Amino acid sequence: MKGKLNFNIDLNSDTPKYQQLVNAINDALANNTMLVGDMLPSVNSVCKTYNLSRDTVFKSYTILKEQNVIDSVPNKGYYVANVTRKVLLVLDTFKAYKEVLYHSFINDLPDNIITDVQFHHYNIENFKTILNNSKGKYYKYVVMGFDNMEVPKVLEGFRNEKLLLIDWNIHSKEDNNYVCQDFGSSFFEALKDAGETFKKYKKIHFVYPEYTYHPIEAISHFERFCDSFNLNYKVVTNISNFKIEKDVAYISVSDRFLGAFLEQCRTNNLEPGIDVGFLSYNETPMKKFIYKGISVVSTNFKALGQKAAEFVYKDEPMQVYIPTNLILRESL
Repeated sequence: MKGKLNFNIDLNSDTPKYQQLVNAINDALANNTMLVGDMLPSVNSVCKTYNLSRDTVFKSYTILKEQNVIDSVPNKGYYVANVTRKVLLVLDTFKAYKEVLYHSFINDLPDNIITDVQFHHYNIENFKTILNNSKGKYYKYVVMGFDNMEVPKVLEGFRNEKLLLIDWNIHSKEDNNYVCQDFGSSFFEALKDAGETFKKYKKIHFVYPEYTYHPIEAISHFERFCDSFNLNYKVVTNISNFKIEKDVAYISVSDRFLGAFLEQCRTNNLEPGIDVGFLSYNETPMKKFIYKGISVVSTNFKALGQKAAEFVYKDEPMQVYIPTNLILRESL
């Protein structure tokens, strides 16, 4: 049986003709107009019907064969071998809360979808290499971007229906798909839930180290929160020789600073939640167990991973913000 292949060459597209054919076959599989066991049109047939060279068609079929989407039988031609899909997940770094996102994502995918994960480490050359080398090789692309002016240009080479931006909505266009957390208003609303708790301290210090990649918009919303509650505050960027103070509450985007804070508490005999306060950004599985429990302000990374997986298997547009919430524990 031969499946139905609808294919129109776009001569004005930046996408090479061989890749357009790969996309057309993958789309036919996604729409169930081609099924496992269906024969593909012969190379000669595709050449004649769509005015393509043999090299172009052969390259397309070779790519699909390398992806285990199709196979061939001598003297019979190419056929659909399976509908296993490969998805590329591009993360910035692998931290504890990213592990929650990752496992949530892969555990919510159907069995016929496998995931490759790569990390760009906020390096634009790494980012370019990962995305440019993967173009056309995956069914869907789930990408965590970062603040770099070259990122949008790299993303332009991917079809909207195949690309999902996650975590930080910094480079999305109106028609892009995204599942992100809100580092602005949602962060402000979460802090408001701790407004009365913060009032037992004389000052609040927002620890925002110079080396952090945390979105800077969080600072303005922190300041707005403090002004709303008439709280004395300070933004701390240099933590190399920073010493914690009694009657001060700290909000930190850095888990590295959390370790230094707890060490100084022990050295100076200060009790978190009584003498000093601490609110950490980003929930991790261990924070509820550390030092009687660390209060956090965090998005739900499990929900973020689940929504990203939903984009992969539902083939529907998606534009979602995952709320940021407050979890109060003994440290505050």
